[in-house]
Amino acid sequence: MNKKMKRTVEIEQTKTQKVSVGIVLLLCVLVVFLIFICRFFYIATTHKVNRHNLTTETRQLYTSKEDLQAKRGTIYDANGNPIAQATTTYSLYVVLSHKAKEGNKIFYLPQSKKKEAAKVISRYIDLPYKRVYKLLNPKNKNIYQVEFGNAGKNLTQKTKKKIEAAGLTGISFDAQQSRLYPNGIFASHMIGYTTTIDETITGTMGIEKIFDKELSGTNGIKFSNSVNDKQAKNKSKVAQDGSDVYTTLDTQLQTSLENLMTKAQKKYQPKQMVAILMEAKTGKIVAVSQRPSFNAQTKVGLSEMWRNLILNDTYEPGSVMKIFTTAAAINSGNYNGNAYYNSGTLQIGNSRVYDWNRVGWGAITYDQAFIRSSNVGMAMLEKAMGKSLWLKYIKKFGFLKQTDFKMGTQSSGSIAYKYGFDQASTSYGQAINVTPIQIMRALTAISNNGVELEPYMLEKMVNPNTKKVTQIGKKTIYGRPITKTTAKEVRNLMAQVVTDKNGTGQAYASEDFQVGVKTGTAQIPASSGTGYLSGDLNYVFSVAGMAPIDNPRYVLYVAMKQPQTFAGKGATNMLASIFNPLMSQAIGKTKTINQEATVAVKDVRGLNTSQAQKALTTQGLTVSVVGQGRHIVSQSVAAETNLVKNGRVILVTNGPKTMPDLKGWSRKDVATLAKILKLKVTYYGSGYVNEQNISEGTEINSKDELVVNLNND
Repeated sequence: MNKKMKRTVEIEQTKTQKVSVGIVLLLCVLVVFLIFICRFFYIATTHKVNRHNLTTETRQLYTSKEDLQAKRGTIYDANGNPIAQATTTYSLYVVLSHKAKEGNKIFYLPQSKKKEAAKVISRYIDLPYKRVYKLLNPKNKNIYQVEFGNAGKNLTQKTKKKIEAAGLTGISFDAQQSRLYPNGIFASHMIGYTTTIDETITGTMGIEKIFDKELSGTNGIKFSNSVNDKQAKNKSKVAQDGSDVYTTLDTQLQTSLENLMTKAQKKYQPKQMVAILMEAKTGKIVAVSQRPSFNAQTKVGLSEMWRNLILNDTYEPGSVMKIFTTAAAINSGNYNGNAYYNSGTLQIGNSRVYDWNRVGWGAITYDQAFIRSSNVGMAMLEKAMGKSLWLKYIKKFGFLKQTDFKMGTQSSGSIAYKYGFDQASTSYGQAINVTPIQIMRALTAISNNGVELEPYMLEKMVNPNTKKVTQIGKKTIYGRPITKTTAKEVRNLMAQVVTDKNGTGQAYASEDFQVGVKTGTAQIPASSGTGYLSGDLNYVFSVAGMAPIDNPRYVLYVAMKQPQTFAGKGATNMLASIFNPLMSQAIGKTKTINQEATVAVKDVRGLNTSQAQKALTTQGLTVSVVGQGRHIVSQSVAAETNLVKNGRVILVTNGPKTMPDLKGWSRKDVATLAKILKLKVTYYGSGYVNEQNISEGTEINSKDELVVNLNND
């Protein structure tokens, strides 16, 4: 083959190869194109790519989500005043590091301002000036900032603004959703408290815990979409705020009780103390407290006592039990108040029952057994009834059974009843363990003419979203253990405990109304499990009373365990320091207070005198100023305390203390003033002041004695 033909063949082969390659490439392009078309068709019809839903993700791209926090419900007192409510609180801290600055602008507290800062901070938190100043001057100079423990936490916006008003750099606050307890120590173990974790508030004790679900409500969620906002709104869920809980507590009486308890705690230092004030005809608890207690706002004192002593602790009630022994004996026909027996001691098997006066009073009547608080007399009554009948009455009065208090776990109590001596001991309140709330239930049988009522503190729950009202507690009959005649006879004996020359309750007498009581002194079992503690202070001292005794409105029980001192007063006067003023206030004031409007007293400390007067008079309060200084340093009624309109607030200025015009003042107001001025007071008459021996404007000396005349004109 010549060269020309060979070249032609090669050219033809090359053309053929190129055509083949072109066809292959074309086929590849067509396949790829087909794949793309199929893929696009699949995506168009299914809206999915690699298991991702394009429709959903596109919607999410244009959709925003916002969590809606439900507002926690409020806990109210009987008059609709908040006891616990949702709020924003603040934690105080102070920046000390000189690194906290930007250019010439500083954000730390300078050394030259630390004294002023300590003065401002100590005024508004529960820490003394020296302690604050020490914290502001730490040994470690590299510390960036300092905090102030529980005292610097849970501060209100009002307190925050007052501290900020000083204009000191370096003082800062962290905000958090929280719970406001405006009254501090206020039936704390009943109301309870909350904890906040990751901005979620949870009830930890008391009502806050028991009704946590109802108080919390349900959080919502809000969706918004720039493309299809209507569809987003359809998926949104509105937050359902928590329900509000209403209690039967009266803030005026509760506040008074807390103040009396705190004063008694400081003076007598008991290891434990309880007090309960209840409406005699309904079972409503209007004031209740215990010591140790805690401030629900600051949590100070919480570690001292977790238990609710009213519901969970049992103890031998002592001679208060004689109320029910005597009632059972009268009701069962085994009582003759005029019959005599030999007091002092009584042999039962191998053991002896002794009166507190071991030599006894000779032969006395059974009426006197109650009045003088004779153990032997009660043991004789138990013997007359017989062990089976007496045990039946113990159970009829509701002992050994929990109350229907609807406040969580309760103790049922216990009894030792196998031997004759134990059976006799129960008649005077030993060998049986009860709770304070069981005693209150049983006392209603006496106060309510034989009809025993369940005590209650929770009134109702109101759903703010639906306005639905759920009744929690109401007047409920527990039983009818005794007759009306028996109840009246027992009340008559309780009155004689106060009025009889031999009565153990003479310290509880009132000039304004007749009161009936039964005192108690119960031994405390030794920790060894056998015998009782010795010593004059190792007892549970108690008093149960009601007034007015002919037709009781209130029942009050007070008990103190192991006081460290009687402060030279004796056990009866120790308990009377709480019982007498609280019962007097309840009888004389509660009805009026409940009918009239109240206001939360403003904090006017630090204001100039004219501003403070104007601020309080604008609230409808009566203002009296002690001294002629320019600024107010203290006020007689604490800030945020609910006070009836026209109630008196005494303001003390920074100048010398001078006597105000007392004309028209109540005895209570004069007593408050006397406490402020540290004056001894002598009262003549009753009603309101119409004359005073120290003239208005006179500078006061603590050695002065104030004499006032009162009348009802």
